[in-house]
Formats: sequence, structure tokens, C-alpha cells
Amino acid sequence: MDIKSYEHEFFDILHDPNPAAPYDNPNYYNYTKLNWSRHQRWLKVGVLSEEIKTAVKAIQAPQQWIIITEPWCGDAAHIIPFIQMIANLNPLITTDYQLRDSAPNLIDQYLTNGTKSIPKLILRDATGKDLAVWGPRPVESQKLYNQLKKDNVDFEQQKIALQQWYNDDKGKSFQAELLPLLLAL
Repeated sequence: MDIKSYEHEFFDILHDPNPAAPYDNPNYYNYTKLNWSRHQRWLKVGVLSEEIKTAVKAIQAPQQWIIITEPWCGDAAHIIPFIQMIANLNPLITTDYQLRDSAPNLIDQYLTNGTKSIPKLILRDATGKDLAVWGPRPVESQKLYNQLKKDNVDFEQQKIALQQWYNDDKGKSFQAELLPLLLAL
């Protein structure tokens, strides 16, 4: 699905009086509601670096960027707006959003340490060959997450700490990690 269809998925979940699982669970529903706000905020205030703009505009062959995600994913709410803003800079790039928990379950081919961690960004050429894979979160965010888990920090505090990290980072780490992948293409 394209970005409009993905955003429509969000809208449908948030406006369905009887949402399907897992959104019938108030926790998932509330994560999704927060993530919608975060997604929209980054689309409005997110800033792309000049380096990432230059690199993506230099792409001269068609590419498909596949993003594996789910509306309930907090990391995705902070990353996907930047992916889409970057992709929008070059008409040779198309985006395809795939839901992690729905067929064709593409995530099974892109596990992180044996887990279905999202978001995942797969950059493919016009023949469908993978050029690069990124995800599920920036390295520094992952280090924070690992430390929080090691310290047995409760889930609510983990969410708050990661949210603060993303707010302070403002998409810079993701862009810095994507840049060398784009320059290598």
C-alpha cells in the first residue's frame, strides 16, 4: 500500500467503534492514537539534512522502498515520516507499506535477532533485488532500549525514555544511518 493507504489504515482503526484485534485491546488502541499524533507532528516539523537531500536526489535509477510496520509501533511513528519525506524528494522512488502482522508476512524474511522487530526499510532496485536493509531503530535508540531491558525497567518507563530519545534526536540519527546506505547505491 502507498502512504495514503497506510494513513487510511490508521484512520480506520481510530474511528472504528469496534476495532479488530489487536486494536480492541485498549493499550494497542491508545498506542495507535499516540502514534498517529507523533506521525503527523513529524510530518509537520521534521527537518531533513542537506546531506540526505543531496544523496536521495542523486539516485538515478528506479527504486522501491518497502516499509514493514504496524500502526501500533512507537518506533515507526518516529521513523516513517522521515522515510516518506526522503522518498518524496525523488520521483524515481516509490514506497510500499507492508503490515508486519498481515499476509504476505514479508517480515519473516527480515528478522532482527530472530524477532519481527519493526519498522524495517528495504531498498530494492527495479528488478526487486535488495540493495540495503535498515531497521528497526537507530543504533543509539537500540542501545538505550537494550540498557532499559537489562535494567528491568518497567514497560511504561521504557516507552517514556524512548519517546524522549526520539524527541531529542529529531530524526537525525535515522538520517545519519540511512545516508551511507544511499551513498553506496
